[in-house]
Amino acid sequence: MSLSLKIEKQFAQNTERVKSIDLHPTQPWILASLYSGSVSILNYESQTIEKSFKVTDSPVRSAKFIAREKWIVAGTDDAFIRVYNYETMEKIIEFEAHKDFIRFVAVHPTLPYLLSASDDKVIKLWNWEEGWKCTRIFEGHSHYVMQVAINPKDTNTFASGSLDGTIKIWNIGSSAPNFSLDGHSKGVNCIDYFISGDKPYLLSGSDDYTAKVWDFETKSCVQTLEGHEHNVSTACVHPELPILITGSEDGTVRIWHAATFVLENTLNYDLGRVWAVGYKKGSSQVVFGCDSGMVVIKINGSDI
Repeated sequence: MSLSLKIEKQFAQNTERVKSIDLHPTQPWILASLYSGSVSILNYESQTIEKSFKVTDSPVRSAKFIAREKWIVAGTDDAFIRVYNYETMEKIIEFEAHKDFIRFVAVHPTLPYLLSASDDKVIKLWNWEEGWKCTRIFEGHSHYVMQVAINPKDTNTFASGSLDGTIKIWNIGSSAPNFSLDGHSKGVNCIDYFISGDKPYLLSGSDDYTAKVWDFETKSCVQTLEGHEHNVSTACVHPELPILITGSEDGTVRIWHAATFVLENTLNYDLGRVWAVGYKKGSSQVVFGCDSGMVVIKINGSDI
């Protein structure tokens, strides 16, 4: 079984270094957080920047839409979380959330929860209906926590990737991890959940230049994806197509078959290191954030 993929570049937008990408679930908006301390909302239909504003003087490593509240949430190197109304651009709240850089924020799909991951080695759970109270601290990593991902099939559980080289699986109701997945020889930068053949898997990307696919029911690595020539900085599973996407500091994006794990395509848009990927359910568009800007592509595919 192989894939017939049609990949079409729609447009590129030059910006300062992009550290995270998020797509709004209903509007044609890309939220990009920048190393310069700003965030931008780009309209991919009109191909124009709709809004751009300075958050802080330090890098914004992660920003997400909270569409049901009409908010943007940003986590930054000054250890603050800041929340804005994206219609009025009014700042709703800002608070010191960690003791070190905030690497990632993840929004719970249904509950009023935000997870934040930091270089202070912990993950925190925030409840915005309780005035952004920190309701749990998750401890167990021995190095920077680079990313968290909420399990779409069981939203009470989530995974984290750390520069300690491990992936840990957690339950929202417990401060200690359920278990760890070990196998990368260097730090883990990125993780994503996916389903293949009704089985749940995790995809991880690492500073060891590889991505790995994990069966977390058997707690084993089932495939190592090799080919990148530098750190794998971002990885995701496309919600509509059976493909895994990895981006690297080698400047390339690689597309792998989600069932056979065969490398299908290697893309290079000459925008420098690839730091982030964004997509949304129901859309064939994928957005990459890089050193020199972002690029929007359309991927259509069928099994042949």
